[in-house]
Amino acid sequence: MFPFYTRLSKTNNAKVAVLGASGGIGQPLSLLLKNSPLVGELSLFDIAHTPGVAADLSHIETRAHVTGYMGPDQLNAALKGCDVVVIPAGVPRKPGMTRDDLFNTNATIVATLADAVARNCPEAMICIIANPVNSTIPITSEVMKKYGVYNPNRVFGVTTLDIVRANAFVAELKGLDPARVNVPVIGGHAGKTIIPLISQATPKVEFPADQLSALTARIQDAGTEVVKAKAGAGSATLSMAYAGARFTFSVLDAMNGKEGVVECAYVRSEETECKYFSTPLLLGKHGIEKNLGLGKLSAFEENLVADAIGELKGSIKKGEDFVANMK
Repeated sequence: MFPFYTRLSKTNNAKVAVLGASGGIGQPLSLLLKNSPLVGELSLFDIAHTPGVAADLSHIETRAHVTGYMGPDQLNAALKGCDVVVIPAGVPRKPGMTRDDLFNTNATIVATLADAVARNCPEAMICIIANPVNSTIPITSEVMKKYGVYNPNRVFGVTTLDIVRANAFVAELKGLDPARVNVPVIGGHAGKTIIPLISQATPKVEFPADQLSALTARIQDAGTEVVKAKAGAGSATLSMAYAGARFTFSVLDAMNGKEGVVECAYVRSEETECKYFSTPLLLGKHGIEKNLGLGKLSAFEENLVADAIGELKGSIKKGEDFVANMK
């Protein structure tokens, strides 16, 4: 998925900010971004340790220029002139927690960071990793609206890890090369709102009903699988960093004029009765060029969508209400 050194083009000089760059996702994500010729400047922000992370990364023999910013008084400077802002900031899950249990802490963090983006680089592509994504995207959107700078084509909830996991798990079951497998995953980014469209996978794959059900459940619960395995030491960080980098590179490729770049992401949507929904998106120079929609679903997948709508609507309302009630 990452031909790092083969993607040179004339406009590869993007300034990318990582907000939450010292954390479990932020550090490996920043490393992957530093390794890419698509990035000209890497701006790293966090509330602690960023000068050290930036110094460390700056010694790598790739051309991205790295600067570290630390603490609230340096946030504005970190964002000036950024083309893309990736936000892995926030607290991770511990065993027994749902993504929604993170809401109170992470909602405030994301709202604060979105506020700074709205003031400093309102035209940047915004890629939100901070959970619960089902609520943090509505939060980001509402904050941008307050400043009159909201562009729904530039605000993305990064669900790429669900696709990456689906690709890996399907490849494992079928003995395929995971780099050649593509499984669209739609809906949201938590539990039963994660809807893998195995019927649309390329290459075409088929599973008996019981295996399909187990595979779907594993994709939906894969984050919890990692949280349990780490036994209190955090949640998915390395695979999330890979997925976040993959999505960021796709956004940058499309901004550079590459055609046919498609990624799933959780965005403002008219595809279902939910205001926000993840589907495959054709990316372009200005963000979303075209929403490719849900496509043809199997009966099993239609039921998954129907089951997800209620929870998604609740998460969306929770995010919108949070901003409406902010002091």
